[in-house]
Amino acid sequence: MKKAFLFVLFFALSMFIVACSGDKETAGEKDGDIVEIEYWQYHFDSKVKLVDELIKEFEEANPGIKVKHTTFPYDQFNERVAAQVPAGRGPDVINLFYGWVPRYVDSGYLQPLPKEAFPHETIESEFFPMVESVKLDGEYWTIPTAVRTIALFYNKDLFEEAGLDPNSPPATWDELVDYSIKLTKRDSNGRLAQAGMAWEPSQQGHHWFRDALLYQAGGQGLSEDRKTIQWNQTNAGLEAFKYWLNFVTEHEVGERNFYTDDVTAFKTGNAAMNIDGSFRIGTLQNDTPDLNYAIAPLPSKDGNKATQASFWSNGITSKVEGAKLDASVKFLQFLTSEDVMERWLDEIGELPAKQSVALQDKYLNHELYGAFIEQLPYANAHFFVDESRERDLVIQAVDRVLLQGVSPEDAYKELVESTQALFDEYWSKR
Repeated sequence: MKKAFLFVLFFALSMFIVACSGDKETAGEKDGDIVEIEYWQYHFDSKVKLVDELIKEFEEANPGIKVKHTTFPYDQFNERVAAQVPAGRGPDVINLFYGWVPRYVDSGYLQPLPKEAFPHETIESEFFPMVESVKLDGEYWTIPTAVRTIALFYNKDLFEEAGLDPNSPPATWDELVDYSIKLTKRDSNGRLAQAGMAWEPSQQGHHWFRDALLYQAGGQGLSEDRKTIQWNQTNAGLEAFKYWLNFVTEHEVGERNFYTDDVTAFKTGNAAMNIDGSFRIGTLQNDTPDLNYAIAPLPSKDGNKATQASFWSNGITSKVEGAKLDASVKFLQFLTSEDVMERWLDEIGELPAKQSVALQDKYLNHELYGAFIEQLPYANAHFFVDESRERDLVIQAVDRVLLQGVSPEDAYKELVESTQALFDEYWSKR
């Protein structure tokens, strides 16, 4: 009897403690106890450092919220998301490439941004139009702090060595070819010693072709409903594809994997020019502070200006609710504030996503950022149904020409057809 009495007493006390604990937890949300949320991004040193600083500032301004910052290598990121988010674990707020958004939405990883916190009319009036590429099914799923364009990086010292004016970079397709030829050096065995133009399709090359050269040649990317590839509606797509390939095949001013990749070749002074993104500025400043380089808008054709736009944006994962959702919204509003956008530009080199911030004179006239910001009004953000597969299709088309001897015409025809098949597959499931 004594043992039974003690057991009942112990059970009653346990239930009382649990009940009190539950009351405390509920009251805690009301009384302002700490709410912890988790933020995920891929590991990029300068971004990790800045986000750590921003989290400290956010927590000081919001003492009831703690933010755990978690990063993963780029090539592991999507795998980790797929393993954690469906089970309600992992990130509450997540940073992802805009081209991944359709796949994340279809996989159920995200929830729409709350309209009361992020009104559609506000997004569409304040942010650059490229942000509409993450609007699906009438909802915005993510929102960026910063955006990117690509431009022409060039080595001023190598320009002078070749007798070219470093203050007059190439402005047209023809000039770009001419400059590239003059800036190319080969050794006594005919091997490439200095690339006039760095060339790497897996980096920014496929973006340069798809969202800049294609439009500069007078073509279009997608139909208005984003279901049909428009590259082959005129000769512009093939013209752009062949112009891009000819830097390697005809002019021989660059080659794939030269000095490992185009970024390394340019950083080490072994490539005179490279097409790269605004995010590269921070890397160059940290890794090669003595590199004497400048940046110019992409050379155009027949006065047609175009560049590629892309961005990493932040969203809220699908299982977040209650106090965590409120805290996640606050953190997301902080990350997309004008002050943070300016910090992001100064420390990362990516451009403010809001027009009012980016188009300030101090940025438009900036020696390095100005060329990127100047191009924002005519920047194209391709709607990816599967960013990695679409990139691979372009690389496969290049390989068919360079490694298999297929004609550019046939490789391009297959590229258009395979990309359209990918879009058909995506839209058939919606």
